[in-house]
Amino acid sequence: MAYQTLFQEYMLVPPVTRAYTTACVITTLAVQLDLVSPFQLYFNPNLILKKFQLWRLITTFLFFGNLGFNFFFNMIFTYRYCRMLEEGSFRGRTADFVVMFIFSGVLMILSAFFVNLLFLGQAFTIMIVYVWSRRNVFVRMNFFGLMNFQAPYLPWVLLGFSVLLGNAISVDLVGMAIGHVYFFLEDVLPRQRGGQKLLKTPQFLKKLFDPAPEEQDYVPLPELANVRPGGFDWRRRNPDDDNDANG
Repeated sequence: MAYQTLFQEYMLVPPVTRAYTTACVITTLAVQLDLVSPFQLYFNPNLILKKFQLWRLITTFLFFGNLGFNFFFNMIFTYRYCRMLEEGSFRGRTADFVVMFIFSGVLMILSAFFVNLLFLGQAFTIMIVYVWSRRNVFVRMNFFGLMNFQAPYLPWVLLGFSVLLGNAISVDLVGMAIGHVYFFLEDVLPRQRGGQKLLKTPQFLKKLFDPAPEEQDYVPLPELANVRPGGFDWRRRNPDDDNDANG
């Protein structure tokens, strides 16, 4: 029973959030069990371009380090804010959410060619948090009971916390910058005079992730099939019946 309940709760998680967080956990467990090595996962332009190890373009987003505080901290924020985005502003727009993943991932890959970044999972988490925070500007936040602030300051709080943990701030800054680029193109530019929406979701993604509901012909319930508005008998009546009634 516990297994069935856990599985049901798991299946209630939105599909993109469920797929991404599951892939992150499986990748980390595989490294922890020595099934794969982090050296097979990190972003390496030379191995990607010369050895065609294209899987590194994906695995660089899936590994958050060995099991420990840093891993659980990142996974909690990834799951929480990814799910809130998918169930909030992207509700019913899974294809658009996938486009956000692809667009941000491509920009991070391009950034990694110029900034020495080996794993981009943390930057991806900050990007998700940044987009959520900009779309929920009036939400009040409490960080471990230490401080209260508005949602737009959350990425900066996480940046400061990352510095305290001894992490490189370049990872967080890349995530925030790309999150701002997406927010500007998606939420700011289209609302400007003469602005337009530059990020457009391909139709094949909409058909794949957001299929239109099937139209069904309305069939009245059996008990309502012979009911007419107002209870009046609208069936054609015999004129002789009216004469008999008046006579």
